[in-house]
Amino acid sequence: MPFNIPNSRLKYIYLVILSIIWGTSFILIKKALGQDQSGNLVLQPLQLGALRTMISGVILISIGWNSFAKTNRKDWKWLALSGLLGTFFPAFLFAYAQTEIDSAVSAILNSTVPLITLILGAVLFGISFSKRQLLGVIVGLSGAIGLVLAGMENNPEQNYLFAGLVLIACCCYASNVNIIKRYLQNIKPLAIATANFVFILPLAIIVFFSAGGGNLEFTSTEVLRSLGFILVLCVFGTVAAKIMFNKLVQMTSPVFASSVTYLMPVVGLIWGTLDGEDFSLWQGLATGVIIFAVILVTREKKKPAFD
Repeated sequence: MPFNIPNSRLKYIYLVILSIIWGTSFILIKKALGQDQSGNLVLQPLQLGALRTMISGVILISIGWNSFAKTNRKDWKWLALSGLLGTFFPAFLFAYAQTEIDSAVSAILNSTVPLITLILGAVLFGISFSKRQLLGVIVGLSGAIGLVLAGMENNPEQNYLFAGLVLIACCCYASNVNIIKRYLQNIKPLAIATANFVFILPLAIIVFFSAGGGNLEFTSTEVLRSLGFILVLCVFGTVAAKIMFNKLVQMTSPVFASSVTYLMPVVGLIWGTLDGEDFSLWQGLATGVIIFAVILVTREKKKPAFD
């Protein structure tokens, strides 16, 4: 544990760092998709999702193979499922969604993860939660809805049907959090992250070449610029963040860990505004509601009200 910081404080440090990293990921996805001089996408969503997975996989496997080799084969099915739900599918879903909706809106919709985590954890995994946490996710969801409605008013030309792809990704994330807490609690965070990519890397390679990735002009300025954004996204938004998040889940509860998604919209909105995306007073008020929800969700009781 760095500098002997107690878990009671370290969990909040992880929460803030993850919210900054993942809140920045949405604008990085937008920049990685890019646009050429004709206004066409530099990378297609499938190419972006596959490249992100491939680069992250190479990095993680190179530094974490020994850790993965020590895992028990009986855990491999859960490690593979964790990789598919926590990384593989969301990488493509978010890339497709952001071809039609703003990066800030994606960050906002991502804040539904704690509510979905709480519901799935209670119904499918038997993981308890407190009344305070239930109130927090409801308040947070209300703030998220307010942010979406304000965004729709500011950008009526966007196709919000693509927001459904973000919600599907949120269901994937929520399932993954509960799987880690329920079935992978005793496996080291680096081993979990590495194992995820051991199982999904071959799939990403197949998708990349099936989507025409082999025909990309890697010497062009536009493609090189997109690759630069993807590299930053991989090193921080995937590799470092996944290891840290796995540790956070094991230290706390699925609901606490997933509450990082309530802070991410704040970061996402800041980046979106700096990039020219609209931000209104109503969005600011809704963001305040979300921050209040984080306080409710993260103040866990020792004795849960629901078993």
